[in-house]
Amino acid sequence: MPLEDDFCDIIKKARVGQAWSVEEVARFTGLSGASVTALEQGTPPRDKADIRTLAATLKLRFAPLEQILFDQWVPRPTPSIPEVETIRGDINGYGVNGYIVQDSGEALLVDTAYNAPAMIAWLESRKVRLTGICLTHGHADHAEGIQQLLARWPVPVYMGAEDVGLLRWKPLEGLVAPQDGRAIPVGRLTVHCLATPGHTPGGICYRMEGGPQPVCFVGDTLFAGSIGKSLPPNLFPTHLDSVRARLLTLPHDCVLLPGHGPTTTVHEELNHNPFALDY
Repeated sequence: MPLEDDFCDIIKKARVGQAWSVEEVARFTGLSGASVTALEQGTPPRDKADIRTLAATLKLRFAPLEQILFDQWVPRPTPSIPEVETIRGDINGYGVNGYIVQDSGEALLVDTAYNAPAMIAWLESRKVRLTGICLTHGHADHAEGIQQLLARWPVPVYMGAEDVGLLRWKPLEGLVAPQDGRAIPVGRLTVHCLATPGHTPGGICYRMEGGPQPVCFVGDTLFAGSIGKSLPPNLFPTHLDSVRARLLTLPHDCVLLPGHGPTTTVHEELNHNPFALDY
């Protein structure tokens, strides 16, 4: 699976997040405004010197940028996780990931993947009992279709209180704004809520324990080799803190399951994400 973000997406997210105009970046780097715009639209840089200058200006790591652009870096394949089923959906061809955590006849959903029918079909075919729905944030590609699920299984819906206004559906009585660190059991497993504001004000990641491998469902807080867009942009510093202090401090072998793009690990992101800190 290709990365969610290309070089052009990464540098634009960094510029917008720091509230810099194209003209300001041009002045700081010595590039022309037309060149900066062209780079953000997908034109390849002239040489590595331009990448190094941009990385220094935008406070991005040069080596990961270079690897993504020239080496077509993608994370190494991760081992299969028997307790986690990935459900894929799309919006006009734009792919989105949702997940089902299951153990001992119980199941917990993490985002809807904009594909509630596939979620329902999987649950019914396995005859497992749905015990809850976890939303990483309130955007439609992650939450749409939830009303179809609730019509069959009236279970609690966990999401950050600050994201309720993003939902297209009217919240029901089962909506729960969990405290950071709350433990949600599913069979013999435990899913812990991890507050990670930045992509949205109420973003939450979900860390799974009890299986053979540590796992964290990261929504759009982090992508392999990048991060989601900070919305609103003034959340960019908070977003970086969520990524650096909350996700990339998890065990190095922790598998990170994002809302878009390929699966990755903390180890891969520490080495290859331009937004991570050098260590």
